[in-house]
Amino acid sequence: MSETGAKSSKIETSVLIVGGGGAGLTCSMLLSRLEVDHVLISAFPTTSILPKAHVLNQRTMEILADLGVAEEIAAKSTPAENMAAMGWYAGLVGPDPDYGRLVAKLETWGAGYTNQNWVQASPCRSYNLPQIRLEPILKAQAETLNPGRIRFHNELIELEQDADGVTATVRDHDTGEVYAIRARYVLGCDGGRTLPRMLDIPYEGLGVIGQVATAHVSADLSKVASDPDVLIRWIWCPAIGQMAVLVPMGPDHWGPDSEEWVFHVTYGGENARDLSDAEIEQNMRVALGIGDLPITIHKVTRWTQEGVLASRFREGNVFLVGDAAHRHPPTGGLGLTSGIQDSHNICWKLAAVLKGQAHPDLLDTYEAERRPVDARNVERSLQNAMAHLEVGQAFGIDATASVEANWAQFKRVWSGQREDAEHRSKALRAIRAISMESNELNVEYGYRYRSEAIVADGTSEPQAIDDVRLYQPGTFPGSPLPHAWIDDESGNRRALKDLVPLGRFLLIAGEDGTAWCEAARQLAQANDLPLDAIRIGHLDGDLFDTRLAWAQFRGIGPTGAVLVRPDRVVAWRMQEGSDASLDALAAALGKVLGKPLSTA
Repeated sequence: MSETGAKSSKIETSVLIVGGGGAGLTCSMLLSRLEVDHVLISAFPTTSILPKAHVLNQRTMEILADLGVAEEIAAKSTPAENMAAMGWYAGLVGPDPDYGRLVAKLETWGAGYTNQNWVQASPCRSYNLPQIRLEPILKAQAETLNPGRIRFHNELIELEQDADGVTATVRDHDTGEVYAIRARYVLGCDGGRTLPRMLDIPYEGLGVIGQVATAHVSADLSKVASDPDVLIRWIWCPAIGQMAVLVPMGPDHWGPDSEEWVFHVTYGGENARDLSDAEIEQNMRVALGIGDLPITIHKVTRWTQEGVLASRFREGNVFLVGDAAHRHPPTGGLGLTSGIQDSHNICWKLAAVLKGQAHPDLLDTYEAERRPVDARNVERSLQNAMAHLEVGQAFGIDATASVEANWAQFKRVWSGQREDAEHRSKALRAIRAISMESNELNVEYGYRYRSEAIVADGTSEPQAIDDVRLYQPGTFPGSPLPHAWIDDESGNRRALKDLVPLGRFLLIAGEDGTAWCEAARQLAQANDLPLDAIRIGHLDGDLFDTRLAWAQFRGIGPTGAVLVRPDRVVAWRMQEGSDASLDALAAALGKVLGKPLSTA
């Protein structure tokens, strides 16, 4: 860098991604697959060093499968049998034989992909891989797909916008060089550290709801951590009158044999930031009752639980994505997954606009679609966090009480005494209510987008039986495409989602919907659009619904059709055939793309 800080070079690109976490790296991989020129910068020298954001839900895994990283993630993730449940325990180790007693256990994230609701939802199961091990996989793939354009330790220091794009001033912390990047659009994936402030975008919500200390350690807990199917251990610690969380981190073994663990404790009265690393380690040892058990401390962090949403997701040519747009308590695992799904939504739209396939107004639908979904996810994360406080109240645990008093409260849950029956019932009911934290399939899949890129079909929106837990697949416009296994004539089977490659629309017609397919091919040719068409039926069609899985959810008759966007969201459907199929499809797709289409 020159003494004056003058910019020594300038890079031209279509999209600048600011931030190299899960959302930013996903954006980069998506844009590479969509053949959009871009540059990614991150102020940090490397990927995250914090063991956070470990749950990857099914829809997120579908996106990561598109990007070629799902197999490596699966190989390093928690095996299904070690993430089938979470448990609540009365302490971990202590002088009373009841220390470490399992109080209750609940299924988590499809019970290791055995819950049929979850099997029906997706061909991918949920996985568990901490961010410290996930992000290097994503970064390596992003660099493979876009060599030389993934720039860590390069910090955004200034941003200027005009009608035609954005000019970013960047400092390379390794060389000291200050240079400029000129881009048509910017994706702000920096976790909210820089861009919202530069753009004067405030956050809305509850803000900070708790101070948390986290210790990432190596320790042999195999003799004290029971239940190999439990992923998350919620441990009520009589010694501190608080609930601690213990989560295995692998990397080579999982369950009780995990080599690494993270320990979280939320401090109610005192600020975790005022505690030294040694004090936090000692609190952990006391809370868990592990005394002088050999432990290697990798890192101690102090952080705040907060639930906030950016007041807007767009300012000019800059879009906020992931934690820059919304931040969640970790309860429910909705933070990183929401960010990856933000990326999936905005990137196909940017590609369509930059390639001239869509009007720039399409980009307005990013905030219209994602902000309500992210708002709900923030709300659910907060509700999950609050539910744990309610469990503590139901058990009667008190941070100001003595160890003996707290232990006496615990024992009421399993005493078998008549006078404790109501207490036991209320305590266990509070835990059952928390089942929604890891059983919120309708939150993860049951959302519906509403925007100018969704065409209403005049039908009434289906009402959920259970708005949080029970996902009911369907093709109501704005819904994620339902999962079904589809066969070709030779019996080769593939997931319906795989018929919608990145960047391409798919028209799915009923077995007698030949006219719709012909209309789609004509529109694709006349307008140079990435639009495919296929007929799916049980006996007739181009592909076959052998299990009648698609027939259950398609919401159309044999002559009807469903239009699916590149992000595998239903954009439009016509339940039956039409004498004007070409005009009807052109009007629908034209509305999605924000521009009239030629039918010639």
